[in-house]
Amino acid sequence: MPELPETETIARDLDGALRGAVVRSAAVVRADVLRGSITSRARTAGPRGASQFAASLADATIVGVGRRAKSVVIALSSGSRLVVTPRFTGALLVDGTADDAYTCIRFDLADGRLLRYHDVRRLGTVALLDERAYRTWDEGIGPEPLDPALTVERFSGIIRGSSRAVKSILMDQDRLAGVGNIYANEALWRARIRPQRRGRAVTHAHAATLLGELRGVLTESIAKRGTTFRDYRDAYGGRGAFAAELKAYGRAGEPCARCGATLKLTHAIEKRQTVWCPQCQR
Repeated sequence: MPELPETETIARDLDGALRGAVVRSAAVVRADVLRGSITSRARTAGPRGASQFAASLADATIVGVGRRAKSVVIALSSGSRLVVTPRFTGALLVDGTADDAYTCIRFDLADGRLLRYHDVRRLGTVALLDERAYRTWDEGIGPEPLDPALTVERFSGIIRGSSRAVKSILMDQDRLAGVGNIYANEALWRARIRPQRRGRAVTHAHAATLLGELRGVLTESIAKRGTTFRDYRDAYGGRGAFAAELKAYGRAGEPCARCGATLKLTHAIEKRQTVWCPQCQR
């Protein structure tokens, strides 16, 4: 699943390409990616939901594109926002090519370009939220780790206020936005904190170190346009280059780049791949 750096890369690309563009029309090819509201997890039903979605977008101007957590947020002149959460195989692509078998929604722009939501497994979601619905959705997500308003004191409270494994806390979107499995592994390796350590056992000083390392790895990955192992693509179909910089994730069984000990692997935390160094992460 695209995490903060990947979604940020997509949002920046789209903001540069689409700010001020007018959506001439929208066509829903696969309605099962639509969500009718933030209060229901049920998929938007059939032709009626798809036609209402398309009609709401016709002639709307794209005011700007940003990111919140792991979602791309497209602000429209109507005041509504299009919230796209790509998950595992979703992608927002700007191109002029014909539709393919995996195009779920197409947005025909007045300048002749085409924006497509492409999703092989159709696990991602697209929701059109009015201002009130967007505010409710936004308020349900934790603070952004790169936001200067997230102080060490607040971050330390988030980590130390739970008895769960510190890696689980980092990935909890209600507590902290945008961090997933890859960057939780990396930040903890950099901070020399064992992923299994309970949040309440993390000192304030270690929490401060962790926040600094988390911000560092996220910023570096954004500069490399994210991490691609298989599915993630940017808005032009390009791959991220940060995989070569990873020191923990995907490297189980290899020597630790810091101390040389063999990196270990477990799936005991959230049933996700957790890689750590048994010697220098405590």
